[in-house]
Amino acid sequence: MHVPDGFLDAPTSIATGAVAVGAVAVALRKANKELDERTAPMAGLVAAFIFATQMLQFPVGAGTSGHLIGGVLAAVLVGPWTALLCMSVVLLVQSLLFADGGLTALGTNIILMGLIPVAVGWLVFKVVTAIVRQRKGVAIGTATAALVSVPVAALGFVGLYEFGGTANIALSTLLSAMIGWHVLIGVGEAVISGLAVSSVLAVRPDLVYAARGAVAPPELQIRSTRSEGASS
Repeated sequence: MHVPDGFLDAPTSIATGAVAVGAVAVALRKANKELDERTAPMAGLVAAFIFATQMLQFPVGAGTSGHLIGGVLAAVLVGPWTALLCMSVVLLVQSLLFADGGLTALGTNIILMGLIPVAVGWLVFKVVTAIVRQRKGVAIGTATAALVSVPVAALGFVGLYEFGGTANIALSTLLSAMIGWHVLIGVGEAVISGLAVSSVLAVRPDLVYAARGAVAPPELQIRSTRSEGASS
């Protein structure tokens, strides 16, 4: 999903850069409402986890590999605005230290792997958790949102390429390839994100931003069970 330098023309790269700067600026203000003594250290761990897992590739066929994007996972764990900041930091470090995505394409990559997955994923997550509640809803919502967010991000790239692509690739060919492979990548994203959130929910549900107020910490659940037993 990382877009290299020169794959989109200068006007498109400038436009995506401007959108990314605006989105990050808004996130910097909005994240203040999400960050607290639990979310702040969790955000650092989430960014480090996403950075590490993006280095791990899994095959999806025909010599193509994919990796976790992590936008939905970050949004569920630390909130959507903080998640966008985490993704932006990860992508900046990758472009500077590992040449994974170019500097002129940084805005494009922040939109495709930060803004779109977080925004679309958070919307899908909220819809699913409104239908399926409690801990099961959080896990199912995370997996569903992750599955949807990846091909939508791929579709976003196809749209940008239509406006400013520099390679001689037919749009229909690009569309079928991007959506086809990224649906498979989305399956891997859903499995990893769902398992990661479920693992945190099992031991410290209070650390999952999206589950606060919906799932009680284990010790409170135990106390509640004991209280019910005593009253009966």
